[in-house]
Amino acid sequence: EVHLVESGGGLVQPGGSLRPSCAASGFTFVVYAMTWVRQAPGKGLEWVSVVDWNGGSTYVAESMKGRFTISRDNAKNTLYLQMNSLKSEDTAVYYCAASSYYCAGSGCYVASHEYDYWGQGTQVTVSS
Repeated sequence: EVHLVESGGGLVQPGGSLRPSCAASGFTFVVYAMTWVRQAPGKGLEWVSVVDWNGGSTYVAESMKGRFTISRDNAKNTLYLQMNSLKSEDTAVYYCAASSYYCAGSGCYVASHEYDYWGQGTQVTVSS
């Protein structure tokens, strides 16, 4: 059975950092590109970042560039998102997703049905 399980979200003050992770099981993690997508309260899904199968190519959405870093550890079947200098507008549920294609940029798919596998999400709240 396939699982993508996000963890590491939480409450943080503006300017703080968090490092959500996404643990994969039940499929061959290493052959999939991995993407983070987020959904802020009352808003639609927003594409965040992608990493290719071996971590050699990454891309972060313009509004988060310089603050967010995506990475993966294929030995641990785990995806990460290092988030620094967090702002209140980063408050959202963060989802990880696996795809057989690599797409980088805000024009990429955000709907869960466009991905092979989709996690349940982890809440990130940035507030003082």
